[in-house]
Amino acid sequence: MWTILRWMILAAALTSLGCASSGEKRNALEEMQYAYSAAVRWNDFEGAWNVVDPEYRAKHPMTALQFERYKQIQVSGYTELGAQVAADHQRAQREIQIRVINKHTMSERSVRYTELWRYDPAHKTWWLASGLPDFWAGQ
Repeated sequence: MWTILRWMILAAALTSLGCASSGEKRNALEEMQYAYSAAVRWNDFEGAWNVVDPEYRAKHPMTALQFERYKQIQVSGYTELGAQVAADHQRAQREIQIRVINKHTMSERSVRYTELWRYDPAHKTWWLASGLPDFWAGQ
């Protein structure tokens, strides 16, 4: 029952995403979100960092130590809870639930994360404007 409900919610989210943006932008957004979510699912946070908005990367550079911290966890689940595209088709938002396992303690926990996306008309691409998820909440 829950599986059917989840698929219905996902289908509704994708349908609303398709209605809210133009064809080319929608396809570009879906491709970038897919690439980003695949990188996160496979713990490739350096690859996921490449999808982050260059302006954000310049203002918030990642250190080698910060990337090493991501190696201490294993992503065990990545679920989209909802998505929407702004009326101007320049911004999008996705609510994500990520399950992570601490490799040292083998404890699993769930983190809710809001992805904010920005369309770059000069490069005709979407960028993740919110940075990588903070699994440690500032710890």
